[in-house]
Amino acid sequence: MGPGRPKPWPVGAALGHLRERSDGRGTVPPFEDKVLQRAVAMVLEAVYEQEFLACSYGFRPGRSAHQALEALRQGLMSMGGSWVLEVDIKSFFDDLSHGSLREFLNQRVRDGVLRRTIDKWLKAGVMEEGRLTHPDTGTPQGGVASPLLANIYLHEVLDKWFESVVKPRLSGRCFAIRYADDFVLVFSNERDARRVMKVLPKRFGKYGLTLHPTKTRLLRFEPKGEKPDDAAGPGSFDFLGFRHYWERSRRQGWAVKRKTMASRFDRTLKRLSRWLRYNRHRPVAEQHRRLTQALRGHYAYYGLSGNLAALRRLAYEVARIWRKWLARRGHRSRMIWAYFTQLLRRYPLPTPVIRRRVAFA
Repeated sequence: MGPGRPKPWPVGAALGHLRERSDGRGTVPPFEDKVLQRAVAMVLEAVYEQEFLACSYGFRPGRSAHQALEALRQGLMSMGGSWVLEVDIKSFFDDLSHGSLREFLNQRVRDGVLRRTIDKWLKAGVMEEGRLTHPDTGTPQGGVASPLLANIYLHEVLDKWFESVVKPRLSGRCFAIRYADDFVLVFSNERDARRVMKVLPKRFGKYGLTLHPTKTRLLRFEPKGEKPDDAAGPGSFDFLGFRHYWERSRRQGWAVKRKTMASRFDRTLKRLSRWLRYNRHRPVAEQHRRLTQALRGHYAYYGLSGNLAALRRLAYEVARIWRKWLARRGHRSRMIWAYFTQLLRRYPLPTPVIRRRVAFA
């Protein structure tokens, strides 16, 4: 083993008594299996947190989607104008190669008990339409350790490759932001962006992964009017539930802003409308609790600076849908707004609020 290569960890002792139930001599009960997976995930986290790069944010302790979004915003602002490669991996969690994953784990984890436990999860069958299959790709369905195994996979396939192989060969600035299997690559130079876009499918194909042909795209992302021929505007892209775009701030400077993606907005409304439809005869207080919980959760994630208009629109639409299904309780075609306004005074919906503020230039 070379002097620069990290030593594999002997981590079997960290599993304690759980090793006795993971040697293939019987099926581990679902609850105990989740405890075992959590224990394995904790051991792997201790090993790989030393290895993971700063561009990775998903399913890591102390890192969040909001941190990824802020790092992306700051990087885009520092470049001014840039080229964004928006990448979508087709069926990543289903196509992840077990063989490649084992090769990656061999570099850092060689404890027999731990490796047999992971192999058992990878070999577990998948039930589809009443048929049990044993695929040689994909992560364990619903497994606690699945996100971490996926992170290890993309750390080797993308993060390390982009940092150590791609960056040194490019002429301009570039950076990557990844949250689980969702990531974007940002370049200051168009030629660099097109070179990486050309080689990226080959890199992922080497490890059994395929990029979505229509959802993977390269776009120019810069302030409107920055270029003389920029008649079509600055462009925009979606990442982690937000549409990212350039807009003039109050101080007349250009700033990167975010608003809720249209698909996420519509999905939230459809989910709440469906719940109200099937629960329209439940007590109003119970409906109010459900809607309050849903709206507060939405505001907690989407309450970023510049997105207040989308939050207010959502609150209005939720109130309108609630009124619609309350009117169906008494087989009436409509409920007058005056009566509904009185009901809202007794059962007020949460007021839209910005949870995370940033200073726009």
